[in-house]
Amino acid sequence: MNFEIPEGLTDLLQDFTVEVLRKRPADLLQFAAQYFDNLLEKRASDNAKNLLSKVSSPNHLDSNHVNDDDVYSDEDDIGDMPELPKGRFAAGGRRHSVAAEKYNPEEDTSEEPDIVHPKTDDERQYLLKTIGHIFIFRSLEQKQVDKVIDAMFGRQVDLNDVIIEQGDDGDNFYVIESGKYDIYVNKQKVGEYDQKGSFGELALMYNMPRAATIVAASSGKLWALDRLTFKRIVLKSAFEKRKMYEQLLDNMPMFKSLNSYERMNVADALFSKSFKDGESIIKQGEDAQCMYFIEQGRVRIVREQDGQSKEIAMYEKGDYFGELALLTKNPRAASAYAAGDETKCAILDVDAFERLLGPCVKIMQKNIPDYEEQLRKLFGDKFSLADIEK
Repeated sequence: MNFEIPEGLTDLLQDFTVEVLRKRPADLLQFAAQYFDNLLEKRASDNAKNLLSKVSSPNHLDSNHVNDDDVYSDEDDIGDMPELPKGRFAAGGRRHSVAAEKYNPEEDTSEEPDIVHPKTDDERQYLLKTIGHIFIFRSLEQKQVDKVIDAMFGRQVDLNDVIIEQGDDGDNFYVIESGKYDIYVNKQKVGEYDQKGSFGELALMYNMPRAATIVAASSGKLWALDRLTFKRIVLKSAFEKRKMYEQLLDNMPMFKSLNSYERMNVADALFSKSFKDGESIIKQGEDAQCMYFIEQGRVRIVREQDGQSKEIAMYEKGDYFGELALLTKNPRAASAYAAGDETKCAILDVDAFERLLGPCVKIMQKNIPDYEEQLRKLFGDKFSLADIEK
């Protein structure tokens, strides 16, 4: 069998090997994870730089208005800055490594209360609507979004206040409630925000210098979220979620064939969804897109055939369902409904199923005759899963 070595693999592994020999890390796996994570951050930084070059090109400068979809990343070659007025947000010159704090959720054993800055209902609704369109918040569960909004703090802005300055370390993310704000890159005004928008989101993820200077062109109000608080909310929640999913998978016999790293990958691919009593989870005859693991509550499995509707099974916490259609490539053989008000499932989509559960497939395939036997008892001896068609 011939294998083609992907372009760049040799250089990548060679550079990594040199770093290992040079630094001789005690924990090779942790060093490898950090090494490749740094490469990803550098690539993101380079992509942001390229994007900013396009934004500040002559063609883009024909317009001084920033659309909601425009993205100003926090990295650029820093040139001579224009002489802009110093405001309350940039007093004292550049901030050095304010955003460089490392946060390890596994080491965070503190029970600090959640940060809550009071807001009116209208302010909360505005923030919810605004951050809902920003990519780094789209994957958050509602509980996390609520914590992010709780932690955001308001700041009144005066004319000529410098909110962020090109080249500074990024420490806060900002949402505009009111006011006008000019955007400068390398001495040139490249755009403006007028009464709405947000900026500085990459500061929440990367230690990257600011790509632009933002100056208040009027009085107004901003909402801010600092990077470390964001990481505490999101990363700690993600860490706890992974632990919960790993514990869930550890208690399922089918996953015993996976090693700890493989189970961790499955856990990271899961996402949760809650269902109300009687709500449909999957429908008979549908194409299969995912399988389900019950975190809490119960799920009723029902099949319709020849005018009959019969309950096949009642699943509880720790059970899984929906894998049959993924294995057979057939439509759903039955419907699933939440049974009770507190039903919550962890969901694994078909791509992750095929990519991560290879070692488990044979175990699940062994269960197919049991499914058929169960259905034959309910619907007659002629029943066969192979006969199910769209």
